[in-house]
Amino acid sequence: MSVPKIAERHFNPYEALVDSTVTFLFALFIWYYNIKTLPAFSSRDAASGFSTTRLIKGLFLGIAVMFALACIQQYLLSHINFGPVMLMFEVRGILVNVMFYMFVHLLYQSSQNQQVGIELERTKAANLGAQYELLKQQVNPHFLFNSLNTLKYMVESGDAHSVDFILKLSDFYRFTLESRKMDLIKLSEELQILDAYIFLLKARFEEGIDLSIDIDKDQYQSFIPPFTLQLLIENCIKHNIVSLDRPLKIKLYSEDDSIVVENHLQLKRTPEASTGLGLENINQRYTHFIDKKVEIQLGETSFRIKLPIIHENRNN
Repeated sequence: MSVPKIAERHFNPYEALVDSTVTFLFALFIWYYNIKTLPAFSSRDAASGFSTTRLIKGLFLGIAVMFALACIQQYLLSHINFGPVMLMFEVRGILVNVMFYMFVHLLYQSSQNQQVGIELERTKAANLGAQYELLKQQVNPHFLFNSLNTLKYMVESGDAHSVDFILKLSDFYRFTLESRKMDLIKLSEELQILDAYIFLLKARFEEGIDLSIDIDKDQYQSFIPPFTLQLLIENCIKHNIVSLDRPLKIKLYSEDDSIVVENHLQLKRTPEASTGLGLENINQRYTHFIDKKVEIQLGETSFRIKLPIIHENRNN
């Protein structure tokens, strides 16, 4: 667009310097303006796409800046006809603005794609680590050892519930194998896993453990990370006294939009070593799925854990 006007005139070095300086300053301003107005990268909005609004704002600002620079040029080169020169500079400014916007936007999208790839790889690595830790928690060697000892005692004593114990133990580990690769399962399925687990605990502790369940039936179709309730019950037994003289009372109930696991505090005198991986594992999985944390409430006589309910329309 500038070639015809340039061809009509014979620029002296001074005019060429002023013209080049105006164009350079404008190009420098537009370049940094486009970079500064880029939206920050967000894993929730990884591909913001082409923004017509940002482009229009940039064009209007570019026209205003170019007008100011053209006025400065007119002040330095007062002998040049301001009208044609102004039009030439404005057209040049619009073309420079659009070209820089598209180029910066292309670089930005390329960077976004790389960031998304990195985030996906980090998520995969974290998910694999969580699955591995969850598997270790599920197939607890101590729990299996205690269950087999209980079964041995029941068989030797001729307990009529030995067969039921074997079936429940089989069901529990079948649930383990089927659910370990799933991110979420229905609450009704989780309660089936818990039922098999409680049966095994009852065979071991008899009346030393008292679990009451009062969950709204409407919430049975909600979702929960697999083996969450089992891990929480196991955590209660790990840190509290469980005996016929002092039964451990555990309540499982719904409250507002949460599932609550509450137990009466009767801590062991010599507490077992705790790594905190169980609760941290559960908390990380909830944060990953619905961006909500598990609430832990420690009172004087009770310990409560509130699990947010994950509904079916959880953004797939």
